[in-house]
Amino acid sequence: MFPALSPRSWVPAPSEDLVRRVSEATAADSPAGILGELDRLVEQNRTIHDVDAVNLNPATNAMNPRAEAMLSAQLGRPSLGYPGDKYEMGLEAIERIEIIAAELAAEVFSARHAEVRVGSGALANLYAFMATCKPGDTIIAPPADIGGHVTHHAPGAAGMYGINTVPALRTLAHEVRPKLITVGGSLNLFPHPISAIRGIADEVGAYVLFDAAHLCGMIAGKAWPQPLAEGAHLMTMSTYKSLGGPPSGLAVTDDDELAQRLDVIAFPGLTANFDAGKTAALAVTMVDWKVAGADYARAMIDTAQALAAELADRSVEIFAAGRGGTTSHQFGIPAASYGGGQQVAHRLRKANLLACGIGLPAPLVEGDMNGLRIGTPEIVRRGMRPADMPELAGFIARGLDPGTDPEQVAPEVSAWRKQFDSIHFTADNPN
Repeated sequence: MFPALSPRSWVPAPSEDLVRRVSEATAADSPAGILGELDRLVEQNRTIHDVDAVNLNPATNAMNPRAEAMLSAQLGRPSLGYPGDKYEMGLEAIERIEIIAAELAAEVFSARHAEVRVGSGALANLYAFMATCKPGDTIIAPPADIGGHVTHHAPGAAGMYGINTVPALRTLAHEVRPKLITVGGSLNLFPHPISAIRGIADEVGAYVLFDAAHLCGMIAGKAWPQPLAEGAHLMTMSTYKSLGGPPSGLAVTDDDELAQRLDVIAFPGLTANFDAGKTAALAVTMVDWKVAGADYARAMIDTAQALAAELADRSVEIFAAGRGGTTSHQFGIPAASYGGGQQVAHRLRKANLLACGIGLPAPLVEGDMNGLRIGTPEIVRRGMRPADMPELAGFIARGLDPGTDPEQVAPEVSAWRKQFDSIHFTADNPN
């Protein structure tokens, strides 16, 4: 029996039902049929993201086609060891790609060291935990109900590594004596007080980790305070969100000792052989940021602020509106009146508007998240600007309106987005 066909009581029922149906169909299909189905699914995904829908999820982006081509450029070779001292032979080209990617990443993030062999943002956080803590240690991290990321808590990398997480700062820092204080999360609207947090960390002998999974583009484009310069010991990130790169991770630091620990964790520790294609794609992405990053970051912020203002004009409540809603590329919408963030995200999906729920420091919604997260990385990279936000806000407001059938909005959204059919802010197309 195929593993996926075995009952799994720990999986949510709708997910288990989908897995079983697809698994059963796959098990009964022929090799040719499976290949045909994979081709169909790839095309379906392309239609959703490149033709039909407008992606408002700040946790995703559209890649530079040049970078995307690197993922299938026959770079799938093992690369065990340091450049110039690889275990396998014939890696002269791949090891130079590794060096170029690390050099560019360090330059873009104004860091002394960059670890590019990390497979994802979650793994980058695990690297950071392993470099600064040991199992049984305590860390302080933002809780999920104010946008903190799961990797900093019990269900994620921190918990799996045996770290105890608590969600407060100075008073608690002196009480629990953490080894690490983490900053940043899945919703970042205003700059973080990194210098003040570093001061608290120094009082108790802790490291400061800035999780830039969502803010990496803002930081790379110098449109956000620079965490390493303000006192963070280490910065981790995903590379596919506001950075617009491949599905991978990155860790940067100015601390030589931490860099050495990260190096050992990567090799001979957890990563060893890594994906050279993603590394090459990351290098292309870093070139894009050198050429067009400042303009891209500024455009994301301007467009997010314009969209939030247009939605407010249409009676959509914007979280933290009294502070301007956002100074970054994303903003939040309280979702209790819509039944919850995920519930309303499913409703918007029917309107060909892609978003997702998020936790906000607001009254909770039982069984769902209490906020909806909206971001501009992909729409800006596809060519949308503040002047286009009145129309987009109109679609979103109608999609949110319980008195409107979202499926009637969907074809209008698809027709409107046809004009945005190119990728901007790359070295080849910097505007």
